[in-house]
Amino acid sequence: MSDSTASPASPWLVVGLGNPGARYARTRHNIGFMAVERWVEELTPGRPSWTEKWKGLTATVTCGRQRCVVLKPQTYMNVSGGSVVPAAQFHRVPPPQIVVVHDEIDFPLGRLAIKKGGGHGGHNGLRDIIAQLGSSDFLRIRLGVGRAVHGAVADHVLSEFSADEQDPVDDLVRRAVAALTCMMTDGVVMAMNKFNT
Repeated sequence: MSDSTASPASPWLVVGLGNPGARYARTRHNIGFMAVERWVEELTPGRPSWTEKWKGLTATVTCGRQRCVVLKPQTYMNVSGGSVVPAAQFHRVPPPQIVVVHDEIDFPLGRLAIKKGGGHGGHNGLRDIIAQLGSSDFLRIRLGVGRAVHGAVADHVLSEFSADEQDPVDDLVRRAVAALTCMMTDGVVMAMNKFNT
């Protein structure tokens, strides 16, 4: 990998954010789960294997030459750090080698952007990861789910995508998978140049 922040001794930790359980499976808040699930399926066709560990569901995949631990915290969104931090500590993954895939209400539905570091922007999952990790220097793939015109933000992110939104959602998940693969095969800078349009 061309990026100097990568540690060859450690795997990458790729985290999809969401809430556990069938009740939340198709909600806006769970777009991170959807993206990493699809990525794992594509890298392990016919045999995706998730196991329970670190208060989450985890799978290990290889993308290009990179070994990646993929994590779906089962702690609920607001306390995601309780799953991410023990996984990162166990594998000795430094923050610049953590990628968090999450919903972004400040983006219209379908927009994707890769970001290095920064604040939490009001996202409670990011807020807890930053607080528990003691660092904000991890990477994010921000997946636009739109902002509610009326009503509370919490109600909006916990609402399901409508039938009319399914095609844009499927395309967004497809591009998130492509972005993750590009990050692992061509480097973070190349992926940012390609996908941050």
